[in-house]
Amino acid sequence: MGSPRVEWVDTAKGICIIFVVMMHSVLGVEAEAGQTGWMHAVVTFAKPFRMPDFFLISGLFLSNVINRDWKLYLDRKVVHFLYFYLLWLILQFAVKTPGFVANEGWDYVVYNFALSFVEPFGTLWFIYMLPIFFVVCKLAHDKGIPWQVMLGIGIVLQVAPIQTGWGLLNEFTDRFVFFYAGYIFAPRIFALADWASARVSSSLMLLFGWALVNGGLVAAGWAELPVVSLVLGAAGAMAIILTSALIAKSGTFGFLRNFGQNSIVIYLAFFFPMAVTRIILMKLGYFDIGTVSALVTAAAVTSPMILLWMIERTNMGWFLFRRPEWAYLDGTRIRPRSFQPAE
Repeated sequence: MGSPRVEWVDTAKGICIIFVVMMHSVLGVEAEAGQTGWMHAVVTFAKPFRMPDFFLISGLFLSNVINRDWKLYLDRKVVHFLYFYLLWLILQFAVKTPGFVANEGWDYVVYNFALSFVEPFGTLWFIYMLPIFFVVCKLAHDKGIPWQVMLGIGIVLQVAPIQTGWGLLNEFTDRFVFFYAGYIFAPRIFALADWASARVSSSLMLLFGWALVNGGLVAAGWAELPVVSLVLGAAGAMAIILTSALIAKSGTFGFLRNFGQNSIVIYLAFFFPMAVTRIILMKLGYFDIGTVSALVTAAAVTSPMILLWMIERTNMGWFLFRRPEWAYLDGTRIRPRSFQPAE
C-alpha cells in the first residue's frame, strides 16, 4: 500500500492550485477587457507566495525517495513529468494552432513548438521545471554537497537580480530555493503544522499579522525587491501551511483537500475551460470584470475535476492523467492499486 496522504498538505496544494488558476484566469480576462476588476487585488496579494508555496510543498517528500537508484528515480521524477508535458503540449498546440496559423502562419507554429522543448510553453512551465529541480537535488545529494551550501546558492540566486532573457533559467534562479527548502526543512515544516493545530489562537494572530505585512508591502510596491521577495515568499508559504493545518483540523472545506489530491490534474487541464468560459462570458457582457474573473476561475478549477470524474466512471481517457505501460522505463513499472495522478 502507498503511504497515507497528509490532509494539511493536500489542503495546501488545493489552495495553491486555486491561486495559480486564479492568476491565469483573472489576468486573461483583464487583458481581454483592457481593464482590471475587483479580483485583481486578490491576485496581487497572492503574488509573493503563490509559486513559492507550490514549489515548497512539492519538495516536502523528496527525502523519502532521493536515495532510490537513478533509474527508478529518473522514471518517477523525470520521465513521469516528461510524459505529461509532451502530451499536454500537443493538446494545447492542437487547440491553439488554428488561431496561430490565421494570425502568424505555419512557420510561427513550427518554431514555437520546437522552442517549447527548451522554453516551456505557457502554463506548462511548472511541470517542466519540477524534473530539473529533482535532478539537481539528487546530484547534490549523491555528490555529498552540504545542504547549507546548496541552500546558500539558492538564496543567492533568488536575491540576485538575474534576468537572462531565458524564462526557464530565470524561473530556476527565482524558485529553486523554495523547492530545496521544502526538501531540507520538511521535518520542521511538519512540526509547524502540528504546532498550528495545537495552538489555534496563536496561529490566527500570526496569520493576521502576516496578512497586514504582506498586503502593506504589496500595496507599497516593495514586494518584488531583492530580499523582500525572498522573505515574503517564505513567510507566505508558512502562512499557507498554518492556514492548511487549521482547515484540516476543523474538518471543513473538504473540496480543498480534493483539489490538492488532484492538483496536477487541474494544472494540466484548466487552460481549455478557462479560455472557453472567458470567451462566452465576455461575449455575453452580463457581469462586471471582477465577477467574470471569478466565474472563469471557478470553471477552470472545477472542469478538470469533472473530466476526471467522467474518466473514472467510463474508464476511458486515463492516458490524460496516468502514464500508459509504454511510458515507463524498463523494469520500473509497478501497477498502482489506486489512481494517483502526476505527483
